Amino acid sequence: MKRNILITGIYGFIGANFAIYWNNHYPDDRIIGIDKMTYAANPANLDSIAGHANMTCYRGDIADAAFVQSVFEKERPQWVVNFAAESHVDRSIETPELFIHSNVLGVSVLMDACLRFGVDRFHQISTDEVYGDLPLDSTCAFEEEDALHPSSPYAASKASADLLVQAYGRTYGLPFSISRCSNNYGRFQHREKLIPKVADCAHHGFPVPMYGNGKNRRDWIHVEDHCMAIDYILHKGKETQIYNVSAHEEIDNLTLIHKILAILGKSDDLITFVNDRPGHDRRYAMNTTRLEQLGWKATRNLDDFLNTLK
Repeated sequence: MKRNILITGIYGFIGANFAIYWNNHYPDDRIIGIDKMTYAANPANLDSIAGHANMTCYRGDIADAAFVQSVFEKERPQWVVNFAAESHVDRSIETPELFIHSNVLGVSVLMDACLRFGVDRFHQISTDEVYGDLPLDSTCAFEEEDALHPSSPYAASKASADLLVQAYGRTYGLPFSISRCSNNYGRFQHREKLIPKVADCAHHGFPVPMYGNGKNRRDWIHVEDHCMAIDYILHKGKETQIYNVSAHEEIDNLTLIHKILAILGKSDDLITFVNDRPGHDRRYAMNTTRLEQLGWKATRNLDDFLNTLK
């Protein structure tokens, strides 16, 4: 069945990858994109599908109710997938109000439009950071029903959005789903993120900043595996359900940086230890049984990607 699918944040890292994925797998669907065109957006990300007759993109803020209403009135989306978000933790510590505007108010505006125009599914892209962190020496993993304990303004804004989405579902009957994903890597990722930042610094011989002692552990997933997981959730998942998304590739930040430098033939002397980030989470890990029961599994490997950085 042909659908109109609205993708917010379509020129960003994950949004652009998802638009390309969707176009490749469902070429008869109409793709409607919204992007505020902040520093993290790049229209060139969609050059490979820019000429597709079934895609239209609009520049605007998802927190602008009049703008969102106009897009919904014209395009009548059946599914809405919300990637639009301020996402850099350090920036959230400096200017938390920007994160509240986009990540909370913007989600509310989108859901109001979904209710007004009878959208079949609103899918919220969330993060493992809403759970807070785990002890470094633990072997446990977060479950979808676990309490939320966000550590940063960014994580708090995403947790707030998750709760708001669930409240809209219960109060107004909004058909929704939520996915909470681990750290993404892949093409189009902005330089401020860890892997491209380290690679860029190394290529230019610049110091590579390392927060604290570098022992904080992160769980990584290729962006295309993430896109496939969203596909499975939309087509096979249950409404009002939350799904953890992870490839279970845990590695501490210092080891990851050592790997990148070795692949690029650069000295570990480039690593420069700096003061730790306030409220820095120690370890992330999630149980993904619920998602895997839909038939999804990760297909890509972090080390294979790192070797493409040469």
